[in-house]
Parts: sequence; structure tokens; C-alpha cells
Amino acid sequence: MAQPPVEAAESGQGEAPSGIPHEAAPGQPLGQFVPVEGSVPTAPHLAPAPPQSTVLPAAEAPAAVGPVPAPRDGDPEAVQHAEDLDTRAADQEDQEVTAEESTAPVEEARQSTGPAAPAYDDAEREAVLKVMRERRDIRNGFRSDPIPHEVLLRVLEAAHTAPSVGHSQPWDFVVIRSAETRRTMHELAMRQREAYAKSLPKGRAKQFKELKIEAILDTPVNIVVTADPTRGGRHTLGRHTQPQMAPYSAALAVENLWLAARAEGLGVGWVSFFDEREMVRALGLPEHLEVIAYLCVGYVDEFPDEPELMQAGWSKRRPLSWVVHEETYGRRALPGEEPHDLLAETVAQIRPLDAKALGEAWERQKRMTKPAGALGMLEIISAQLSGLSRQCPPPIPEPAAVAIFAGDHGVHAQGVTPWPQEVTAQMVANFLGGGAVCNAFAGQVGAEVCVVDVGVAADLPATPGLLPRKVRAGTSDMTTGPAMSREEAKQAIEVGIETARDLVAAGNKALLTGEMGIANTTASAALISVFTGTDPAEVTGRGTGINDETLARKTEVVRRAIELHQPDPADPVGVLAAIGGFEHAALVGLLLGGASLRTPVILDGVSAGAAALVARAIAPEVLAACIAGHRSAEPGHVAALNKLGLRPLVDLDLRLGEGTGALLALPLVQSTARAMHEVATFDSAGVTEK
Repeated sequence: MAQPPVEAAESGQGEAPSGIPHEAAPGQPLGQFVPVEGSVPTAPHLAPAPPQSTVLPAAEAPAAVGPVPAPRDGDPEAVQHAEDLDTRAADQEDQEVTAEESTAPVEEARQSTGPAAPAYDDAEREAVLKVMRERRDIRNGFRSDPIPHEVLLRVLEAAHTAPSVGHSQPWDFVVIRSAETRRTMHELAMRQREAYAKSLPKGRAKQFKELKIEAILDTPVNIVVTADPTRGGRHTLGRHTQPQMAPYSAALAVENLWLAARAEGLGVGWVSFFDEREMVRALGLPEHLEVIAYLCVGYVDEFPDEPELMQAGWSKRRPLSWVVHEETYGRRALPGEEPHDLLAETVAQIRPLDAKALGEAWERQKRMTKPAGALGMLEIISAQLSGLSRQCPPPIPEPAAVAIFAGDHGVHAQGVTPWPQEVTAQMVANFLGGGAVCNAFAGQVGAEVCVVDVGVAADLPATPGLLPRKVRAGTSDMTTGPAMSREEAKQAIEVGIETARDLVAAGNKALLTGEMGIANTTASAALISVFTGTDPAEVTGRGTGINDETLARKTEVVRRAIELHQPDPADPVGVLAAIGGFEHAALVGLLLGGASLRTPVILDGVSAGAAALVARAIAPEVLAACIAGHRSAEPGHVAALNKLGLRPLVDLDLRLGEGTGALLALPLVQSTARAMHEVATFDSAGVTEK
């Protein structure tokens, strides 16, 4: 297991080993340390981290990024109004437009002629925003109270006033009160629930089993919202190039219905566990209709403060700052703020382990019914998990997901492996089909497999489970020039950050690194050589099992690439661009993203070790979130782990990649957290201490 050393504490009590970083005191710059009083357990295997974060070169350094603003519920919002149109008669205008006039900016050509339409006053606006904030998808706590006809009528009238493309109004509302019909729909939903549960990884299935997903029989009224794609005829305005506007418009009616229901004190639960055609037949609907929503409506005991799925830990709300883009996708900025750099923002959010939770973890370890230190490295991991989560006992890190980043390498042309480059794309298809070793291991330990195309040379078809995030179709040959541009390296890092955000927001409580790319151990060896200062001959291994001749060629290729670029470890992004791979860069982003979200990241083999060296050079405190899953048979991995000060949990001479070593380590990490929850203390169990 891996513990970066730290000699600083935010605040708190208790003891912690020197191998665990502590959170900086308020006002303390990142990377600066404050002393800790008292004796602490030592961990001599740990190597020191750099004293401070690397500063990006001036040419690349983004503007300083402060903390990301939290959503500002209730704050006044800017209201934009369309400019008033000038409707003067045609005979009052010149019919010809000069060339100078035709090139004038639109805002200069269209002048407002009067005051803008009035906004709501503060109380009215707050009422509108309040009903939006407090709307909930309800599954629990419905009452049997009947819904008065006038109340239901107001709700349906609100739904019917929804906007629709081309004023097509494609919706219909089927109101169901019959107990027999509701029982039929309940049975259909239960069949689909069972089918979905079987498709889930064990970690997710365990969570799903505890969720209530419908309230069909618990509510007095069910409403089916449909969309008629034929309504309005063949030439419906706005659907010429966007035929899907009919269901989109009907979805707006669903939102109106939901908000109006909340204003009336009615809960609404959207049930999506249906086969649409099966539902159409069961309800006797016309075959050409599309079912948009099946809604359970009724009075409730209370409206929860948070969505029920958030309360159950199934998912988290994404911050607004993640999803607002200025002018072009990826240029994130909230209104009134300057665009922020995703990498810089992520690094700014990485903090050391929480000292208070660390102290509580060590104190609990002393009181648990076992000899002190009997669990070895697992005790250090449990303390690390506590410090990372800021709570003791720490959350059990499940469900978990392994992110497999796939990319190809231009250096393949130098004959560093006998495997053809097309194997990368073929293995991606194998991952998606569930036929790889990582799939078998993930199935055993209950983890989700997430496959990301960050730089595969071939064009991959759209496939369920594949995230298309290709930066470029493979890197360039690093022996003749940079593997990628600096901007491409940052783009690939951002792919990793975004992947971490998506997986954590989806409810995953642990991230595992995985990769696939023929010839990627060559790039891994080059990165490790640069960041450890070790000769290429000592860190270049046999990868997929190459012979002595190919190994000698591979080692010489690594040496030539380093001599060509003379990469500077003080410029980690520059090193990555010169001799790294797209999957290495994405792994760097996954580590930084996981650390910024205080989520443990279990490292796999040599490629993950190389990426961790880069991530550590960018943000030393990233190691607070890192756990070394295993030690690869590749010699470079040993050098990387030693430099990082990380001890692996598993040592089985693995050299496959794909996240396999990290997957084998996952149950160990989960077990140490579970022990903190379930093992009794000497006092609670009535066991006499020595």
C-alpha cells in the first residue's frame, strides 16, 4: 500500500504515521508543512514527496483559479430579454442596404425602442425558483389521500401550457386510477427491475437491491404522458431536421406537470422500468404513440431535502461550474466570471489528509479487538481512507469502477513489440464484450468496467459502455519528434479528470486505473527513467514477453527518445507531451481528479506508476488518494513505486495491465474499511486488554 509522507497537520488529535500526508492549516500554502507534536509511528519504506507543487511554465500557466463557487440557490439571477423588434412599415424604410450597413454588428442595427418587459418581483421570482429547487422524484412516503378533481385539473392545465416546437403540442395524458391496471403495470415494472439488476456489477446490484424504484400501487393516481410524432402533419414547424422534437416537447410538459404538482403539495415519481412497446399494448394505446413518462402522483408525508438517490449514495449532484461553457465546449465559466482552466482548478482543490480523522482512526485501531499492528499495512490504509474522507470510520469504498484508457503509440513503428497495433482496437472490443481478464476480475469483485477511447488509431464504432474521448488517432513516434503537442497532453489529462468526475458523480466510491495500448510499456519506461533519474536499461522491461533482441531494441529506443527531447522533470506536462501516451495523460487526470474529489484511487501496474510520477510532479498531495494495488513484473514499476514511496498490496508477478492488479487489490481495501465499521472494541466486547 502506498502512503506518501507528510509532516503537517490541519488540526486534530491522535497519532498518525509519517507516511500519511496531513491537511494544511488554514492560510498555509499548498505544499508547506507545519510541525506535529508528539511521537508518531514511522514507516521507513516511504520516500519524501516534493515540498511544493510544480508551477507550470509561464507560457502555459493559466490564470489563478479560486475555489469553485457552490450553487447559489435563491440568489437573484440575471434575466436576459430579446431586444424589441422594430416593426415599422416597409414603405418607411429604404429598400437598398449599403455595403457599410450590411456589415454593421447586429446589436448596432437593432436598437431598443422602449423599456424591456417587466420581470417578476423578488417574492414572485423566489416562489418560482423555490418550486424548482424543492421538486423531488418521490418513491417513498406516499399517502392514500385522494386528489381532488380541481387540484388534478390545475396540474394538467399547467402541463398543457408547456412550450412545444412548432406549437405542435404532441402530448396526451392518460390518467389511471384503476387498481387492476396499476397492478398490471406494477408487474411489468418488476420484470424490468429484475432484468436491470442482473445487468449490474455486484457492487451496484447490492446498492440497487435497497432502492425503491416505483410507487405504482402506493399512489391514487398514475399518469402516462405520451408523444404523438404524427401530430401537426408532415410539415410541422421545427421538425424538418429535428424529428425528435415531439418527445422533447412532451418532456417539457412532464416538467410543467411536476412543478405544478409540487406547488400543490403532490409528490411525483417517474417510473422508467418499462418496455415501451409492452406498455403500449398493456394499456391499449395506439401503436404510433411514444411513451414519454409513467408518473405516480399523490400526497406525501414530506419532501426530502435532497433527491432520494443522493440520500441513498447512488449518485451525487454535479456542481454548476462543471457544466457551463462559454462560447465553446470545454471553456468553462459561470456568468460574470473568467473562464477557468480545468487542470489548474483541479490541482487547486487537492488537499492533504484530514488530521482529525487520521487521529481518530489510529485511536480506533488501538481499541479494536486485536493486537496493535496485527493488520499490518491494512491499518495504514484504513487511516488513509479516514483522512481522505474526513470521517472515521471511513465509507466502505464500494461501488467501485475501473477506468480503462485506450490509446496507440507512434513508437510502435520502431519494432518495440511483435504485437500488431490493431490489437489495441481488438482488445477494446473484447473489453466491451466482457471477454477480457479485467472483465472476469471485475465481475468477481463487483466493479464496473468503464472503457475510454482517448487515442486509439482505429475508428471505433459506437458501442454501449465505450466513452469516445479520442484526442488523436495515436501518438507520434517519440524518437523523431514529440509524441503529442502540449495542448494535446493537457486535453488528454482533462479526459481523465472528466472521467473521474463522471464516475464519482455516478456514485462510485473508489476508482481503479486501467489501460490498453500496444507499445505503451515503452512510453512508461521513458517516463519512469526521466522522473526517477534511472538509466533506461534498468527500467525497460519485456512488456508482453519480448525476446532479448527486441528488449535491446526497445531499451535503445527509450534512450534515443530521451536524448532527443532532453525532458525536464520540473515541467511534467512537457515531459508527458514529449515521450508519453494519451492513456498515460488520461491516467494522470484520473489521479488528479480522484484526489480533488477525495476519492481513493487504486493504482494498477507500470503505466499507472508512470502516470503517478507525472501527477505527483504536478501536485505532490495527489499521493494522499493513491493506493498501490500491486507490483508489476516490469522493472520500471519497482523504480516508480520506490520513488513514490508506495508499498504494493499484491505481488504476483503480474504484467497484464487492464487494471487487473488493482482489481485484485480492491477487496483488501474494502475489507480494511469494513473492519473499522464492524470489529468491536475491547470495551464494547468486554475483552480484557493486556
